Amino acid sequence: MTTELLAPLDLAFWHLESADHPMHLGALAVFTAAPGTAGGAGLLELLAARAAAIPRLRMRVRDVWLPVGGAAWAADKDFDVRRHVRRLILPEGEFAAQAARLAGELMERPLERGIPPWEMYVLTPRRPVVERAGTRTGARAGTRAGARAGKPAGAGGEPFAVLVKLHHALADGMRAVAIGAGIFDQIADERAAGVRRVRPVPPRSWLPGPWQVAGLARGRIEELGRAVGIGASVVRASRLDPRGMPALTAGSSGTRRLATAVLDLEDVQRIRRAAGGTANDVLLATVAGALRRWMLERDERLPAAPPRALVPVSRRRPGSPPGSGNKLSAYLLALPVAEADPRVRLALVRRGMHRNKCDGPSRGAGAVAVLADQLPPLAHRLAAPLAGSAARMLFDILVTSVPLPRSTLSLGGCPLREVYPMAPLTRGQSLAVALTTYGGRVHVGLVADGKAVPDLDRLARGMTDELDELIRATL
Repeated sequence: MTTELLAPLDLAFWHLESADHPMHLGALAVFTAAPGTAGGAGLLELLAARAAAIPRLRMRVRDVWLPVGGAAWAADKDFDVRRHVRRLILPEGEFAAQAARLAGELMERPLERGIPPWEMYVLTPRRPVVERAGTRTGARAGTRAGARAGKPAGAGGEPFAVLVKLHHALADGMRAVAIGAGIFDQIADERAAGVRRVRPVPPRSWLPGPWQVAGLARGRIEELGRAVGIGASVVRASRLDPRGMPALTAGSSGTRRLATAVLDLEDVQRIRRAAGGTANDVLLATVAGALRRWMLERDERLPAAPPRALVPVSRRRPGSPPGSGNKLSAYLLALPVAEADPRVRLALVRRGMHRNKCDGPSRGAGAVAVLADQLPPLAHRLAAPLAGSAARMLFDILVTSVPLPRSTLSLGGCPLREVYPMAPLTRGQSLAVALTTYGGRVHVGLVADGKAVPDLDRLARGMTDELDELIRATL
């Protein structure tokens, strides 16, 4: 792969990062070890070999002279996969809780910027564990001695996990899935057989050719007009005194906590069929209801103004290849946490998302990411700290859905049973909710500032409780 410039939004994510706000995406994938399969050391070898075979994971970011302030992806001539793939052995205890604790801790740590910006960890138990039936949540604990040396038993049926961290400059949600899927047996086997799932995307040239200049000129006036409209919407939507839910407005501590929940997809679809709208509307209403429950359990006053959720949406055309670079916009949605009736909450969410979709992903304050395409590289480098601090004035919580392949996946013959996506926290944000569907279930990954939200597991339980409430109210 030859050198290519970072796309404008990639460059923005690269410069938005700080020590307290690392800008990487994550996923915690939980597998069941099949009898006779390789143990922890064998899994580490397999994971390293497959990750090293993904061209994108051999690229690092380096500054360039032109354009001024720009950066480019370049092959890392000293690439060593052992710097990116590690094995950690969990302390004794319930596997799900220990894995979530350590995953939250590892999500705190920014990726090293001088090498390809990604990491993967194989998390194995110290010895066979028996999980409690019905366990669905886990939260990060404060111990940093969680991963210790030792020999796992490696018995069949024993769980293990893989934690993946990819810098947001490297991939948006769809691209992250395309990259991460390369570690699974099904995709790796296709690659080994020479089967290409999509056509490769040619790298961007440093200097545009005549046809590129003509194409840019044709759409420039329309793009600038759209940018002006988005900018005006952002100004109107910004809150100079963004007060709301105390936990969501707390100062940053730089710590991270992870909690997980599992929702039944058929329950989500039953509610959708009864109430109308989309499955995503149901999930957003579930988030709103869970926040309400959580606040009431904390004896907090419900906010007078509803908290705003930023709901990312892909700008990639359906059926198009993932390509390189982030292609994102977003919708802004008021979460009706003050509304007591779950049916009304769902109706309000449906109405808000319908308005957003009628406007489209390239209009409104939520489409602020589209403005990145209109800024020169130097502006991203200089204005990133200001832009990051201003996010708090626009939204309170990130709620994102990450697509996964519908096929059953495995690693080294070990079936994937759960996968929890994780989103980064920008400056001023204490909570991000990511959802993905796999195996007939919706897996929810909640990432929070560890000090601002020490009871994140209660919010995770609220997700399942709220979905149950929606079922009772709508069916």
